[in-house]
Amino acid sequence: MNGLISVIVTTYNWPEALSACLLALMAQQDRRFEIIVADDGSGTATQELLKDFIETGEIPIQHVWHEDRGFRAGTIRNKAVAVSRGDYLLFIDGDCVALPDFIGRHRQLAETGYFVPGNRLLLSERYTSLVLRQKIPLHEQSFSFFLWQWLQGRINRFLPLLYLPLRNWRYRHPRNWQKAMTCNLAVWKDNFLATNGFDEVFEGWGYEDSDLVIRLIHQGVKRKEGRFAVPVLHLWHRHNDRSQHDENYQRLLRRVADTTMIRAEQGVSQYLETICG
Repeated sequence: MNGLISVIVTTYNWPEALSACLLALMAQQDRRFEIIVADDGSGTATQELLKDFIETGEIPIQHVWHEDRGFRAGTIRNKAVAVSRGDYLLFIDGDCVALPDFIGRHRQLAETGYFVPGNRLLLSERYTSLVLRQKIPLHEQSFSFFLWQWLQGRINRFLPLLYLPLRNWRYRHPRNWQKAMTCNLAVWKDNFLATNGFDEVFEGWGYEDSDLVIRLIHQGVKRKEGRFAVPVLHLWHRHNDRSQHDENYQRLLRRVADTTMIRAEQGVSQYLETICG
C-alpha cells in the first residue's frame, strides 16, 4: 500500500490526551498520511490546541466538529471520512498514543479485501495522570522503559509491544468480529463506503464499531490480525454513559445473524452527497 493514509482521530473534551496523541503522530517514521480530528463536540480548549498543531505541524490536519448532543462517535467519524483524501482509513481514539512505526506497520499490513484491527495496552489511572501532568512523551520511550512500567503495574500488558512476523497466523480467523475496535482499526475506504460506514441508528455508547466490522464481514471483507505489530497505548479514562448498552447490543446480535445486512441504515452517504452537492 503506497498511497495516502487518512488517520481519523476521535476526540471529546480532553485536549491533554489529544495533544499526546497528535505529538506521537507527528513523530511517525512514515510521513505519507493525513490527520482528520473527528471532534464529537469539544469546547474551545480543543479548538485552540488544534489551531497550534494545524499552524505548526508538518502533517496536514483537518478539524471536523459538530455540536455536543451526547455520544455520537459514529456520526462524527462518518463526517470525518467524508472529507478524507486517502484510500485507506485508520481509526484511532484521541486518548491513544502510537509508537513511531505505527503508520509504517499498518501500511505493511494493508491488503486488498482485508480490514486490520490492532490492539492496545491500558495505562493505569494514576500513571495516566502522571504522564499527562509531566508531559512524558510515551512515543519516545524504549522497550525496557515499558517493561519497567509493566513490572510496576502502570500498564496492563507488555508482550503486545513486541513485533512478530507471524504471517500465516494473521489470517486464521477471517470472520471474527470480536475485539475489533475503532481505537485501532484500519479499513480500505472503498469497503467502508460500500457498507455506508458507521450506522448512526446506534445512539449513545456501544457497539457502533462492532456493527461496522460485522457488516464488512458480511460484505466479504476478511479480518487480518494486527496484534504483535501495531499496538497503541491507551490512556485511562472513566467509562462513558452506557445507558444504551442493552438496546445497542440486542441490535448488534440481530445483525450478526442477518448476513444480508451490509449497508448502514443511516451512514456516511448523507455527508458525501452534501459535499458533492
